[in-house]
Amino acid sequence: MRHTPSPAQTASPAPRLRHAWWEAIATTALFASLLSTCGPADSDSSDAPATQSPGTITPALPGGAEAISLLGTPLHPTPPPPDVAAQREADIAAALADYEADPDDADAIIWLGRRIGYTGRYRDAIEVFSEGIFKHIDDARMYRHRGHRWISVRRFDRAIEDLSHAATLVEGEPEEVEPDGQPNERGIPTSTLQSNIHYHLALAHYLKGDFEAALKSYEDYFAVTTNPDQLVAISHWWYMALRRLGRDEEAAAVLEPVTAELDVIENTSYHRLLLMYKGEIEADELWDPESEDPAGVAIAYGVANWHFYNGRAEQAEEMFRRILEGSGWAGFGYIAAEAEIARLGG
Repeated sequence: MRHTPSPAQTASPAPRLRHAWWEAIATTALFASLLSTCGPADSDSSDAPATQSPGTITPALPGGAEAISLLGTPLHPTPPPPDVAAQREADIAAALADYEADPDDADAIIWLGRRIGYTGRYRDAIEVFSEGIFKHIDDARMYRHRGHRWISVRRFDRAIEDLSHAATLVEGEPEEVEPDGQPNERGIPTSTLQSNIHYHLALAHYLKGDFEAALKSYEDYFAVTTNPDQLVAISHWWYMALRRLGRDEEAAAVLEPVTAELDVIENTSYHRLLLMYKGEIEADELWDPESEDPAGVAIAYGVANWHFYNGRAEQAEEMFRRILEGSGWAGFGYIAAEAEIARLGG
């Protein structure tokens, strides 16, 4: 399927240009040997059009921040434990070697962008996926992954543009299992390209507070749901959007397929929240604002939001603010809490 790309889609580096993301990687000692083998990063052409400079995609922020929060606060990556950092560096080294071996290979570009994104360098990941879009303009995966990272850096409109385009590209295409970058304990991928596109597109609308617009993507996701992990992931956000719209009967219907016996592999946080919504788990049992991992933050937001749409706005606001005291600013629950406070005036 061919299409006419928008300026935002084509505003990407030319083939094999290694700009912001390459320079960021090259500053680490880990990649010194790779640089000596591959040579220095290509320099910008002084007469290159602005639309082809990766700097026009993610211009530098003050103090090296990755994003500016919806409340105006610079956001920086949280340093991981040494063992995690070492593994991530090794993963990036392998991905970079694959990219250098064939910089036009779509899979190599995607894995390099994904590995960089896992370190919290979301802006560099966006640059990689932008290069991928330049080289593979009809590859929905590039837009899906860049759209995800636009959400990470709070650029929801950009995310919606990319993810909407990705949804158009996969329309009518067979399901494609998406390999996990961080495999679950069973080593079984639980999501597909299509489900991830619809999930993140709905999320971007939700985070903007456009719950009505999110519903179409939830319905599209539900149509391609094939396992319990997908079911609970979509049902959680779908239920919350309907409750925020005051459509309580429809929200209750979303909960009907959810039971305690579902064999959920990854999305246990969403599963437990849904059981809470059904009255099978107490809210106080789930509330843990101290949790820093994305799953724990997602639960905290779900509990706080439950208080909000059940008429306890002041309690919910206190809980949203409590979530923002944590450091897991890239988690979707954290971003959602941040969006709630921003809509309340900060």
